[in-house]
Amino acid sequence: MTLVVVPVRYPLSKHSEATLQEAIRIAEERDAELTVLHVDLFQDNRNVSRVQLKREVESELGRIDRARYVVRQGFLVEETIMEEVAAENADVVVIGSKQAGRWRKMLNKLFQSPDVGQYLEDKLDCTVITVSAEGESGNEAEAETES
Repeated sequence: MTLVVVPVRYPLSKHSEATLQEAIRIAEERDAELTVLHVDLFQDNRNVSRVQLKREVESELGRIDRARYVVRQGFLVEETIMEEVAAENADVVVIGSKQAGRWRKMLNKLFQSPDVGQYLEDKLDCTVITVSAEGESGNEAEAETES
């Protein structure tokens, strides 16, 4: 079964909602399961539960078929997302354009002139789709890993 993972903020921002709507569309189009992921940062100490995430999503978008809700704790959002995508062996990850920008900033600290698409291609074995706040799909990069 195909798996689509979509990281979102809690509570949902307009960007997270647009990204989630596109992920739902992609999951339906590909007859896939959907994992809605929220990274609860240790340093924020918010203790968001899976039930809270599910209620928030369903209150904004209604019930989603074949969806599971996951909350992971971590220090770095981007690293925790990549760990979850790899652990779940996701086929598609749908990220917002803001998330892509944060990944780029993180990589800028580690490398000169990073190519985010190439980095994700090296780290993940899935398709990465970037969504703007208006809900339009952007970059779609095929990514394969050597693991």
